[in-house]
Amino acid sequence: MTPDDFSRAFAYAFGDRDAKSMAELMTEDGTAHTLTGIWAEGREAARQAFEAEATGIFVRARLVTGKGTVVPLGPDVALLRQRYVVTGAIEETGEEMPRFGAMLIAVLQSDGLNWRAISLTFTVLA
Repeated sequence: MTPDDFSRAFAYAFGDRDAKSMAELMTEDGTAHTLTGIWAEGREAARQAFEAEATGIFVRARLVTGKGTVVPLGPDVALLRQRYVVTGAIEETGEEMPRFGAMLIAVLQSDGLNWRAISLTFTVLA
């Protein structure tokens, strides 16, 4: 996987509600800040956070990919910025929320075969 493939892999895993695959996109000691504000330190904590969201508010959600950029910071490190539109999120009442914008920002590091997030922030855009 290249840095350019990361945002697509993230969107597919999100849409499939595959918390394990989302967490595998991170380094073992990576950190994540999720759309609902959960802070996770480490891959397993991130998997649990993604799982909680995938079985709750985002049980029917999908990501529509928007503009993204990858900025190389060195031979094995890159900064990813990717815009998405989130559709299908569910309110506590069970009603579908209006679609909203979100931004994924990740510092990626190559392990020789794949690029994984050292730090991942997924936040709502106003």
